[in-house]
Amino acid sequence: MTEVNKDNVFLTDLMPVIYVPHGGGPLPLLAEENHRELIVFLQSIATQLPRPKAILVVSAHWEECAASVSAAAAPAMIYDYSGFPPASYSYQYPAPGKLALADKIVELLREQGIVAQLDAKRGFDHGTFVPLMLMYPHADIPVVQLSLLDSLDPAAHIALGKAIAPLREQEVLIVGSGMSFHNMRAFFSGEPESKSKSKLFDNWLTEILTNPELSIHAQQTHLEQWQQAPEAHFSHPREEHLLPLHVCFGAASIASTHAEKNFAGLLFNTYISGFIWR
Repeated sequence: MTEVNKDNVFLTDLMPVIYVPHGGGPLPLLAEENHRELIVFLQSIATQLPRPKAILVVSAHWEECAASVSAAAAPAMIYDYSGFPPASYSYQYPAPGKLALADKIVELLREQGIVAQLDAKRGFDHGTFVPLMLMYPHADIPVVQLSLLDSLDPAAHIALGKAIAPLREQEVLIVGSGMSFHNMRAFFSGEPESKSKSKLFDNWLTEILTNPELSIHAQQTHLEQWQQAPEAHFSHPREEHLLPLHVCFGAASIASTHAEKNFAGLLFNTYISGFIWR
């Protein structure tokens, strides 16, 4: 339940919203050296949060023309990567789905005029199972996924988040799974300017999300116009790994004020960040 006091300050026990970097393919599960900081962070998240009744993941690796919600009772695994050791194609994350939650999400989206549909066949892509295997390794919390929109429209993704904001009152943990920096060529080029360029975008993103002097309206405007940020296109040649953050912002903006930066690290010599809204 969310209440507002006489100073119009939200008093809330809502479930937090989090945006996490999920790393490169299955590398966090393979204990790859460059992912050490990220692995420790993902393993620590559950201790920082109330235990959710269910988890909703918005993964960078699922796009549809209409907002789609996974509805499988026992989601399969989707090994949507290649060229990794054989062990990485045998991972299992047997968390159940939750049809009642999937139905509720579709209902919330449609109430806001958003075209939405159930997908009874969708399994767990690596944007879902990789971070969750580290965050909640017992796989004993139901997991539902919400797709991105293939329009890649930032305002539309903020709207998705606002539509699903009531889930926070139902103890559903909304997880945006992407990367705050995602330029594959830069990751592996070894070029020294990649680090400084990624830092410029990371600083901008952190300022927009965490500066208490920025209004929610100003934050939203900046996020909708993220392509104007320093080194925006270098940091995201294609924005699918950033847009889960827009959904998180939308879900949090109804009741929370500003994000906290709960992870700051280097990955392949580029800066990456994670955020939480309480």
